[in-house]
Amino acid sequence: MDSTQLLKGVLDVAVLAVIENEDGYGYDIVRRLKQAGLDDVGDASVYGTLRRLFTAGALNSYVVASEDGPHRKYYGINEVGAQMLADQRESWKTFSNQMTALLEPRKRSNRTYGGN
Repeated sequence: MDSTQLLKGVLDVAVLAVIENEDGYGYDIVRRLKQAGLDDVGDASVYGTLRRLFTAGALNSYVVASEDGPHRKYYGINEVGAQMLADQRESWKTFSNQMTALLEPRKRSNRTYGGN
Protein backbone atom coordinates (compact mmCIF):
# COMPACT_ATOMS: atom_id res chain seq x y z
CA MET A 1 0.00 0.00 0.00
CA ASP A 2 1.27 3.47 -0.88
CA SER A 3 1.65 5.25 2.46
CA THR A 4 1.90 8.67 0.79
CA GLN A 5 -1.81 8.47 -0.10
CA LEU A 6 -2.69 7.59 3.48
CA LEU A 7 -0.49 10.40 4.76
CA LYS A 8 -2.35 13.00 2.70
CA GLY A 9 -5.53 12.22 4.61
CA VAL A 10 -3.96 12.59 8.05
CA LEU A 11 -1.32 15.27 7.59
CA ASP A 12 -3.40 18.01 9.24
CA VAL A 13 -3.88 16.00 12.42
CA ALA A 14 -0.24 14.86 12.39
CA VAL A 15 1.00 18.46 12.19
CA LEU A 16 -1.37 19.57 14.95
CA ALA A 17 -0.19 16.68 17.12
CA VAL A 18 3.52 17.46 16.78
CA ILE A 19 3.05 21.13 17.73
CA GLU A 20 0.48 20.49 20.45
CA ASN A 21 3.04 20.82 23.25
CA GLU A 22 5.79 22.81 21.56
CA ASP A 23 5.68 25.42 18.81
CA GLY A 24 7.84 24.80 15.78
CA TYR A 25 9.02 26.20 12.47
CA GLY A 26 8.58 24.43 9.15
CA TYR A 27 11.76 22.38 8.95
CA ASP A 28 11.55 21.50 12.65
CA ILE A 29 7.99 20.21 12.18
CA VAL A 30 9.07 18.11 9.19
CA ARG A 31 11.91 16.68 11.32
CA ARG A 32 9.53 15.81 14.17
CA LEU A 33 7.11 14.09 11.80
CA LYS A 34 9.94 12.02 10.34
CA GLN A 35 11.19 11.15 13.84
CA ALA A 36 7.66 9.91 14.58
CA GLY A 37 8.00 7.47 11.66
CA LEU A 38 6.33 9.44 8.87
CA ASP A 39 9.33 9.12 6.57
CA ASP A 40 7.36 9.82 3.39
CA VAL A 41 6.25 13.29 4.47
CA GLY A 42 7.40 15.99 2.06
CA ASP A 43 8.59 19.45 3.01
CA ALA A 44 6.23 21.14 0.55
CA SER A 45 3.25 19.19 1.91
CA VAL A 46 4.00 20.27 5.47
CA TYR A 47 4.47 23.93 4.51
CA GLY A 48 1.18 23.84 2.59
CA THR A 49 -0.54 22.24 5.58
CA LEU A 50 0.84 24.90 7.91
CA ARG A 51 -0.48 27.66 5.64
CA ARG A 52 -3.87 25.97 5.36
CA LEU A 53 -4.19 25.44 9.13
CA PHE A 54 -3.11 29.02 9.79
CA THR A 55 -5.68 30.36 7.30
CA ALA A 56 -8.34 28.17 8.93
CA GLY A 57 -7.58 29.85 12.27
CA ALA A 58 -6.13 26.73 13.93
CA LEU A 59 -2.59 28.10 14.35
CA ASN A 60 -0.90 31.25 15.53
CA SER A 61 2.41 32.31 14.02
CA TYR A 62 5.28 34.55 15.01
CA VAL A 63 8.75 35.29 13.67
CA VAL A 64 11.94 34.69 15.63
CA ALA A 65 15.25 36.23 14.58
CA SER A 66 18.06 33.78 13.94
CA GLU A 67 21.77 34.51 14.18
CA ASP A 68 22.53 31.48 11.98
CA GLY A 69 20.43 32.46 8.98
CA PRO A 70 17.05 33.85 7.99
CA HIS A 71 14.34 34.56 10.54
CA ARG A 72 12.14 31.58 11.34
CA LYS A 73 8.35 31.60 11.30
CA TYR A 74 7.08 29.56 14.22
CA TYR A 75 3.62 28.03 14.45
CA GLY A 76 1.71 27.23 17.62
CA ILE A 77 -1.63 25.60 18.15
CA ASN A 78 -4.45 27.77 19.51
CA GLU A 79 -7.90 26.96 20.96
CA VAL A 80 -9.41 26.38 17.52
CA GLY A 81 -6.55 24.04 16.60
CA ALA A 82 -6.75 22.23 19.94
CA GLN A 83 -10.45 21.56 19.38
CA MET A 84 -9.74 20.48 15.80
CA LEU A 85 -7.09 18.06 17.12
CA ALA A 86 -9.44 16.67 19.78
CA ASP A 87 -12.19 16.12 17.19
CA GLN A 88 -9.78 14.47 14.76
CA ARG A 89 -8.43 12.20 17.49
CA GLU A 90 -11.95 10.92 18.13
CA SER A 91 -12.59 10.47 14.41
CA TRP A 92 -9.30 8.61 14.07
CA LYS A 93 -10.14 6.24 16.94
CA THR A 94 -13.50 5.40 15.39
CA PHE A 95 -12.07 4.97 11.88
CA SER A 96 -9.08 2.96 13.11
CA ASN A 97 -11.31 0.60 15.09
CA GLN A 98 -13.58 0.10 12.09
CA MET A 99 -10.66 -0.62 9.75
CA THR A 100 -9.02 -2.97 12.24
CA ALA A 101 -12.27 -4.93 12.55
CA LEU A 102 -12.62 -5.06 8.77
CA LEU A 103 -9.05 -6.20 8.18
CA GLU A 104 -8.92 -8.85 10.91
CA PRO A 105 -8.55 -12.32 9.41
CA ARG A 106 -11.85 -14.14 9.55
CA LYS A 107 -12.68 -17.78 9.44
CA ARG A 108 -13.69 -18.68 5.93
CA SER A 109 -17.25 -19.95 5.60
CA ASN A 110 -18.22 -22.91 3.45
CA ARG A 111 -20.65 -20.74 1.52
CA THR A 112 -20.11 -20.79 -2.24
CA TYR A 113 -20.57 -17.63 -4.26
CA GLY A 114 -21.42 -17.42 -7.92
CA GLY A 115 -24.94 -18.76 -8.09
CA ASN A 116 -24.26 -22.51 -8.00
